[in-house]
Amino acid sequence: MKRALGATAGFSLVELVIALGVAAFCLIAVMGMLPTGLKVQQASIQQTTANEIMAAILNDLRADVVLPPGQASKEQDSGFGLHGHWALVAVPDTLFFTNEGNQTGSVAQGTFPPAPAGAVFRAKITYLFPPTATTSVANVIVTWPAQVDPTTGTPVGSVGTYIAVNR
Repeated sequence: MKRALGATAGFSLVELVIALGVAAFCLIAVMGMLPTGLKVQQASIQQTTANEIMAAILNDLRADVVLPPGQASKEQDSGFGLHGHWALVAVPDTLFFTNEGNQTGSVAQGTFPPAPAGAVFRAKITYLFPPTATTSVANVIVTWPAQVDPTTGTPVGSVGTYIAVNR
């Protein structure tokens, strides 16, 4: 069967414009979601790092044992320098960490010590009850960014937990 000379198969210009309009609308919607997706990914990375910092602090507190009188701590380079701080109940300890989760600076004491340069995370360890011969209780809160005072300002994020250590 032969076709007529003027009838060729194809898309009209109107159909092409409508198809391109629909495709552009869909691409604009997808591109609009990219910044939100990047923010969610960054928040997830920070949350994971904060949880890893908190787990390391909890492990360090669990490893802090009561030493016999006259025996010095063998902690030295390991841990966060928290050995024996269970006895200083009235003063919270503050640790600072980089974006990679490495400790920066030394253990700071007080309610809101200034953050050292490069600090992204602030870990505040508050000892709740006077330690007994067998149990110590602490509240550990990790906030970011480290420069924001969690008592007066609003940090971007925070994670926290309580720990009771039987020693």
